[in-house]
Amino acid sequence: MESFMSFWENISSAQRVLILMGGMIFFWLLEGYYSLFSFSYKRYKHAGVNLIFLVTTIVLNLLFGFFTIKVCDWVMKNDFGVLNMISMPLWVKIILGLFFMDFFGQYAPHFVMHKIKWMWKFHMIHHSDTKVDVTTGTRHHPGEWLFREAFTIVGIFVVGLPVGMYFLYRSTAALFTHFNHANIRVPLWLDKPISLIFVSPNMHKVHHHYVRPYTDTNYSNIFSLWDRLFRTFAYTDPKNLRYGLDVLEDHKDEDVRYQFKIPFNKNIKTDY
Repeated sequence: MESFMSFWENISSAQRVLILMGGMIFFWLLEGYYSLFSFSYKRYKHAGVNLIFLVTTIVLNLLFGFFTIKVCDWVMKNDFGVLNMISMPLWVKIILGLFFMDFFGQYAPHFVMHKIKWMWKFHMIHHSDTKVDVTTGTRHHPGEWLFREAFTIVGIFVVGLPVGMYFLYRSTAALFTHFNHANIRVPLWLDKPISLIFVSPNMHKVHHHYVRPYTDTNYSNIFSLWDRLFRTFAYTDPKNLRYGLDVLEDHKDEDVRYQFKIPFNKNIKTDY
């Protein structure tokens, strides 16, 4: 287990990018053979639009990621955070670290963005995609990244996350994001048991339904237990779903300029 964590403590930027892109490519190929929905769209154009948002995320990670790593170093040097205050086996620390970071890095900011109007308008870009596939997981406005990273840093302080576990969490979260957004057909007999503990593809697709109340459910990324605990869990056959948002025009979901301006467009109505 120590050698496992040593790998994550010393992982290179190239290896992290390989995990990110490798997972995306794997599910991209899988979508071609086991599609949930047969969208009538140009896959490469759709992917290109969403990957533009991925580029902005990577740039922000390069600019601000150094600060986050410094926070990890600080909590370890000062024995700060829950994991540093309680003695436990390393494997337990890893599980708890991933579990609680899923709350701070995903569930909490995601829930808040759905409840506060000006934050929701940044998150609308993610929900505006009418053809959800593996690339949709990368579709986040730069402003949303700042919200999520702020919550993540709070989580690092509270949990007491070392840098190796931070990189492990980031990679695990990325792989689950690909898995949950991928346009893959998962039979209910398999998907439902997965959703008892983890976020499954069918479970997350419910979150992308175009109207409430389904839009306001399933905020977790790795562990569905957070949604079950806070009663925000919902499940239905994905065949009953329609993607997008009822307050946006579907045909503008690939208009990049329009998408970047959504948070500042006062003509876009929202119930939040």
